[in-house]
Amino acid sequence: MKNTIGTSLKFERTIDSAFRRVCWTLALLTILLGGLIVFEIFYHATPAIKKYGFSFLTSSQWDPANEAYGVLPEIWGTFYSSVLALIVAGLLGVSVAIWLTQNFLPSRVEWFLKTVVELLAAIPSVVYGLWGFYYVIPMLRPFAGWLHEQFSWVPFFSTPFTGPGILPAALVLGIMILPTVASISRDALSAVPSRLKEAAMGLGATRWEVIWKVVLPTASRGIGAALVLGFGRAIGETMALAMLAGNSSRLTLSLLSPSNTLAARLANQFPEAGPSEASALMFAALVLMALSLSANVFGVVINLRARYKLARVGVAR
Repeated sequence: MKNTIGTSLKFERTIDSAFRRVCWTLALLTILLGGLIVFEIFYHATPAIKKYGFSFLTSSQWDPANEAYGVLPEIWGTFYSSVLALIVAGLLGVSVAIWLTQNFLPSRVEWFLKTVVELLAAIPSVVYGLWGFYYVIPMLRPFAGWLHEQFSWVPFFSTPFTGPGILPAALVLGIMILPTVASISRDALSAVPSRLKEAAMGLGATRWEVIWKVVLPTASRGIGAALVLGFGRAIGETMALAMLAGNSSRLTLSLLSPSNTLAARLANQFPEAGPSEASALMFAALVLMALSLSANVFGVVINLRARYKLARVGVAR
């Protein structure tokens, strides 16, 4: 009997040790792969970095014939469309998270809606682009035309709506990042200790007072992390924006104007790029990676701090 138990324990330790080594190996390979990708892009971008330097980020010209390149309009279009998409996804995502975590719905309906929201993340980007092109743009055209006619003096509506532009791109992009914002916000709201809500209700607070004054402030860091991570995904989105943004290098505040993004520039220009343009596109890819990585790291840090804070609140209670 003792020999059988000893053999079983020895076998389990061997399996555990092998599993740990496999995990460490895969983790190191993942880090190595990421480093190789960055190195390869940096290597091919080196000629453009040496030639254009910081002016690459401040110039608005993209002229392969004269080998003059700059991505300021693309940086602006990336941030502008991502911020607008974040506003859309934030309003919808946090509302959905509240609706799914605060006992407004029967459990079966709640499970069904959670599944539907999560399935939005499985839809390919190109399908979102086609949906935006054939449905969202025609739907927006009468309303956008009315906005331009009535409020053309407002910078946000100063240009006529011709079809692809910032507004349809931002709306579709907001729907695309909705699952990220809603899922992480739901986790943050679910992690709020029930004793906090019960104590507030015991003092006479209504359900909505508990949500606004207890639940949301307590989960604010987690919701902030959801927004930052959603922003990071919006920055790197490619196909839908390549189809909907309009591929026009403009520095404009108008929501009705065509624009361009870094990811869309890469997708549209790279297949036909010559050596000098390919190097400039690699430089643009580095800029895009830096923006996306910064947003995602910031969001992860905020999310970890939020979980730590909620854990401390739960222990204290």
